[in-house]
Amino acid sequence: MAIEAVIWDFGGVFTTSPFEAFARYEAENGVPKDLIRKVNSTNPDTNAWALFERNEIDAKGFDDLFLAESTALGHPVPGRDVLPLLSGAVRPRMVAALRACKEHFKVGCITNNMVSHHSPGADEPQQAAGAMGQILPLFDHVIESSKAGVRKPDPKIYLMMCEALGVAPENCVYLDDLGINCKPAAALGMRAIKVTDVDLTLAELSAATGLIFEAEVSA
Repeated sequence: MAIEAVIWDFGGVFTTSPFEAFARYEAENGVPKDLIRKVNSTNPDTNAWALFERNEIDAKGFDDLFLAESTALGHPVPGRDVLPLLSGAVRPRMVAALRACKEHFKVGCITNNMVSHHSPGADEPQQAAGAMGQILPLFDHVIESSKAGVRKPDPKIYLMMCEALGVAPENCVYLDDLGINCKPAAALGMRAIKVTDVDLTLAELSAATGLIFEAEVSA
């Protein structure tokens, strides 16, 4: 495989996983463990999460529909409680790895997001503030589900990125924190890396690209 491009997810890759915030919310509010993830995986193409990430409903619609879906599973959780949980802490070593990859390969970002939430392409004031605004300009191309009207794991969104970057899927590495999103990338011929532990992820990325990435600095 001759690598020409490295394609990245955003949340859970450059930031800590929202699953950690979901777990804290559930513990603090007496909600059964993993209920939020269960809501999101029930009817995954037509549920509140999917509709919002394709920008087919607004924030009020998401709030109401997520509440209905969680209530149907036995514990009401308003959608408005879930949205603030999506912003994680930045992982500096992953950002450094992106910068290193950019020196040698084309780099793209495919993110399932919601307008003004969990979005590297949110409004300009949000872009200008904080690390997100510093990370976004590093990419050669960004595809956001809320703007494209298609979301992972639909294979179309991966092919859209390949077309934008002018590369074949088999010449790409793809990183995502969700296995369900890695599977279609791999099926298209990409080298898919599921992001869990940063050290393991960077070791796999190093093996795929031949690059050496920064080690964790101990205090």
